[in-house]
Order: sequence, then C-alpha cells, then structure tokens
Amino acid sequence: MDTLPCEGCKGLCCGPIPITEKELTKIQKKIKSMPRKIREELENQPRFFGTCIFYDLHKDRCGIHSVRPEICRSFGYHEDLVCFRKPELATKEKVMRKERPIGNLSIDITWKNF
Repeated sequence: MDTLPCEGCKGLCCGPIPITEKELTKIQKKIKSMPRKIREELENQPRFFGTCIFYDLHKDRCGIHSVRPEICRSFGYHEDLVCFRKPELATKEKVMRKERPIGNLSIDITWKNF
C-alpha cells in the first residue's frame, strides 16, 4: 500500500478528531503509561488552532500513534478523508463508524481529560 506524505505537514490535517468512548479509554491508558517527561513535552507544545492535542510537532508525527482513533487510521485512504498532497490514495468508500463519537479531541476533549 502506498503511504501518505505526512512529513512536513505539521499536523494541519490532524484535527479536530471525533473519538468514541472506547477510543478515549485506550488513549487515557496510553497517556497514563507514558513517562512523565514525554507526556509533559507533548502536552506543552504550541499547536496550530484545531490541530489534535496529541500531534507531536517536534517529531512531526502522532504522539499516540499506536492507539490513534479509527478516523486517523482511515485518513487519506477514504473518499471523505482525502489527503490534499496525495488525493489519489483515497480509493475506499465512506468511513462507517461502528460507535457514535462522544466528542472531538482539541475541542471537547483536551489535556485536562488526561
């Protein structure tokens, strides 16, 4: 499978992110298991408005990649989540979520929830 050209995007496509209760629980466990220094570095980074609170600007990647929400895993490969740098990768049909989102990262769910 061809990959997305995310390097250098600074997370501009990442947010706000709708998440489910199950995804929130996984993220909370991940954040609690992080070493304090890494967690604080991630939390205290300045980000562009609306960018996901877990986007690591210093490393130019997702700070919770292993537990990222389903919508993030689908980005760029579905016709309703097109990457502007490589739109030809969006060959799959619409994303159908199994669970209803409980809120959006960066808007409804912020670092105070972790």
